[in-house]
Amino acid sequence: ELLRFAGALENASEHPIAQAIAKGASAQVGDLPAVEDFANIEGLGVQGVIVDGEVSHAVLVGRPRLLAEWSQHLTPPLEAVMSEAAEKGQTAVAVGWDGRARGVLVVADAIKPTSAEAISQLRGLELTPVLLTGDNAAVATAVATAVGIETGSDTVIAEVMPSEKVDVIKRLQEQGKTVAMVGDGVNDAAALAQADLGLAMGTGTDVAIEASDLTLVRGDLRAAADAIRLARRTLGTIKGNLFWAFAYNVAALPLAAAGLLNPMLAGAAMAFSSVFVVSNSLRLRTFRVTNSDPRTGTVGATAVSRSEPVNA
Repeated sequence: ELLRFAGALENASEHPIAQAIAKGASAQVGDLPAVEDFANIEGLGVQGVIVDGEVSHAVLVGRPRLLAEWSQHLTPPLEAVMSEAAEKGQTAVAVGWDGRARGVLVVADAIKPTSAEAISQLRGLELTPVLLTGDNAAVATAVATAVGIETGSDTVIAEVMPSEKVDVIKRLQEQGKTVAMVGDGVNDAAALAQADLGLAMGTGTDVAIEASDLTLVRGDLRAAADAIRLARRTLGTIKGNLFWAFAYNVAALPLAAAGLLNPMLAGAAMAFSSVFVVSNSLRLRTFRVTNSDPRTGTVGATAVSRSEPVNA
């Protein structure tokens, strides 16, 4: 009954933890009941009405704080489960209905095998990785340790609400730092919009994709490092083209003003300048991502998601 009610309610949410619970519940109990009046409570969980035959139940799924707001306090055995899960670096989700806390579901984060490599690549680009999450501190520390992020107070920031993620980014920006944010969920949308560079996973929610500057087609964090490398190389090419264009004119204009430059040679030099700029830019076609997609064997790509003009 706990799995049926929690799974049905979480099935209406796009949050990764919610989808994990819904998938697990469906696999164990089969078809899930219908949901009415579903509502997502920012940073706390979800609530709704489960229609089970002729009987309806008001169900809450999320943090214990959400249940406490409805006077559904955890019993000592359930609190013990919550504490044990926190010690193991797991995420515990409380479930209650009809005025009582009924149980706790424990979810373990499955770290992608490529995440540690992605963090290493970001460090190689002289960037400082920071883990910003709504999970509890124990879970955040365990994940950070597994992927190679330093476990300091400035690099592992846990138990933050979606609005607090924005505050953290603003604080870093006020310190003069340029912030890139990678996210995929509804709770990341505001932070993606606030960051100097927002990168959304293509496998994430639509609202996160809309709020970001770039969409990473692969659901692989290594694509973020590839996107930054490509951006830096593109900017370097632009600067190189501008340098040679200005250098050519600075050198040629005095000669032309003094009548020392044959018009035929000037025309040929101008044509060569255009060919040089195009040829130099075409070198970007040799760019290759660090790794191919392990699922398809194809390389990933990045796409601009905001319809703003880009001048180069």
